[in-house]
Amino acid sequence: MKKSLNWLLYETHRWLGVVLALFMFVWFATGLVIMYSTPTAQSRAQQLAHAEVLQPETGWLSLGEVWQHSAEQRKAAAEQRKAKPAGGEAAPGKPAGEPALADARLLRSVGEPVWLVEDTQGLRYALSAVDGGLRETDRTQALRIAQNWFVAEGRNPAELIYLESVEAPAILRNRDTLRPFHRIASNEGDELLISARTGEVLHASSRWQRGLFWAGNWIHLFKPLDLLGLGDIRHDVQLWSGAGATIACITGLIIGWLRWRPGFGGKPTYSQGRTQPYREFWFKWHFWTGLIGGTVALSWALSGFVDTNPGKIFSNGEYSKAELKRYLGAEVPATMLDWRPAPLRLAGNGIEVVELNWRRLGGETVLLAQGRDGLRLPLTPSGAGPRFSENAIGDAVQRLAGDTKVAAVKILDDYDSYYYPRHHQGLVEKPLPVVLAELDDAAGSRVYLDPQDGQLLAKLDQSRRVFRWLYSGLHHWDFGWLYYRPLWDIWMLTWVGFGLMLGASSLVIGWKRLVKTFAPKKRRANAAAPSGNTAPSRGATLATEAAD
Repeated sequence: MKKSLNWLLYETHRWLGVVLALFMFVWFATGLVIMYSTPTAQSRAQQLAHAEVLQPETGWLSLGEVWQHSAEQRKAAAEQRKAKPAGGEAAPGKPAGEPALADARLLRSVGEPVWLVEDTQGLRYALSAVDGGLRETDRTQALRIAQNWFVAEGRNPAELIYLESVEAPAILRNRDTLRPFHRIASNEGDELLISARTGEVLHASSRWQRGLFWAGNWIHLFKPLDLLGLGDIRHDVQLWSGAGATIACITGLIIGWLRWRPGFGGKPTYSQGRTQPYREFWFKWHFWTGLIGGTVALSWALSGFVDTNPGKIFSNGEYSKAELKRYLGAEVPATMLDWRPAPLRLAGNGIEVVELNWRRLGGETVLLAQGRDGLRLPLTPSGAGPRFSENAIGDAVQRLAGDTKVAAVKILDDYDSYYYPRHHQGLVEKPLPVVLAELDDAAGSRVYLDPQDGQLLAKLDQSRRVFRWLYSGLHHWDFGWLYYRPLWDIWMLTWVGFGLMLGASSLVIGWKRLVKTFAPKKRRANAAAPSGNTAPSRGATLATEAAD
C-alpha cells in the first residue's frame, strides 16, 4: 500500500509537471509584467483630470426637462440595445413602466453641455442640456475629444488618426453599456478608446503600456483562446489548469520534504554530505526552489484556482439591478428634477469645477460640484442637503436588506481589511470616510457606502470575505504591513524569482522526461548506458528514478 501511494505521488507530480511546466513558467513571467504595468483603463481621477471646465450658464435645461424631452429617443435606444425597460414603479411625471433616474452628471463634451444619466436598468445616455436631445459621439467628435484629452496633458500631437469603431476590445473589460467604442491613435503611438454612448475616454495607453498588457494580462488570463474561437472554454481551461497546478505544488512539496535530509541529530545524508539526492544542475535547482519557494507558489496556484469560483461556491460580489433600484427608492425628488443650472459662485474655494453630480436616496438629494483634482464640494440649492442624513442612509440600507434586520451602522475613518485601495487607486476611487452597515443575516453581510454621495462601494457576505483571503490575500498579498511599498515589492520579486526558476527547471526536466519516455528504444538504451566500467552512483540512480 505504501509503495503504491509513493508511486502515485511521484507519477502525479511528474506528469502534471510535464503538462503544466510551460503554463507555470508563463504565469510567473506574465505575473511579473502585471505587477509593474500601469492600468490602461482610465480611473475616475484620470477622467476628472482631463475633463473640460464646466462653467454652467443660465438657460440650460433642468434634469427633469431633458429626461422628459428624450423619452422617445431613450426608448428607441433601449430597444436597439436589446434592453427594453422593464416594468416597475412610475416616478412622478413619467409613464408607468419607464425606469427611474439613478444618477446624473452635468458636464461639457467638446464644448456642449450634456447630462450623463444612468437609469435603474443600468443604461447610460448623454442628453443635451441645450435642447434635451439624445446625443451620441460620432467619429468627428471623438477626434475632438481625443485632442482635448492630449491638450489637458500638456501635449499636442501633430496628427490624430481614427482607426475603427469596435464593440468589444480585449484591452477594455466590463463596459458593455458604453459600447461601441471609437479607437483613436496619435502619431506618437498613443491610443484612446472613447464611448460612442457618452463620449467618455475609457482607455488611454502608449505603445509601451499596450505591449505590457499583451505580454501580461492578455497571456496570463488565456485571452489568446478568444482569438482562436475558444473563448467559451477559457474559464474551464483556467479552472482545470489552476487545479492541476495546485496539485502539482502540493505533491512537489510532499516529495521535497520527504527527500530532504538535513542531517539533524546525526541522521545520515546522501553521498558526499549532500542534503538532497540530485547532482545534475536542473534537478538540484528544481529541488531547492521548490522546497524553499513551493509554499508561495502553492498560494498563487491555489488562489488562481479559487478565482475561477469552482462550482460557484462563492457568492456574487456585485449588486443586482433590482437591489440598486430598491436601495435608491422609487421616488425621484422634485428638487433633483426641477433644479436649473446657473453660474457658480465659488470664489475663494480654488476648485476648478468639471462636473455637477446629482445623487438621491429615498426622498433626499445631494448636489456635488466635482473638481478637476477630485475634490467634492457640496452645493445646497433649496431642497438639497450637504450630505445624506443618517435616517436616509439607514432607510436605504434597510430597503437593500429587505426583510433582514440591520444590526449596526457605523462610520469608518480609515480603511479595513475588506475596503482598501489598490496600489494604483486613491481617495477618488476609494473615498473616506465610509459607512459600514452590518446585516443580521446568516451570511453576516456587510455593506460599504459613501455617506457624501450615497454610492454603494462594496458588499461582502461570509463567502466573499473568505474569497478575499483565499484569492486576493494569497494572490496579491494585499494585507497588513506587507502591502506597503517597497516591502511589498521586495516580497513579491523574491518569490516570483523563485517561481521563475522553478518554472524554468520544470520545463527542462519535463522535456528530458518526454525524450526519455518517447524516444526510440535504441537511442534510449544508448543514452542510459554508463560510460566505461564505472557503476552509477546511488545519487545518479535516484536522480533518474525519482526526478520531478
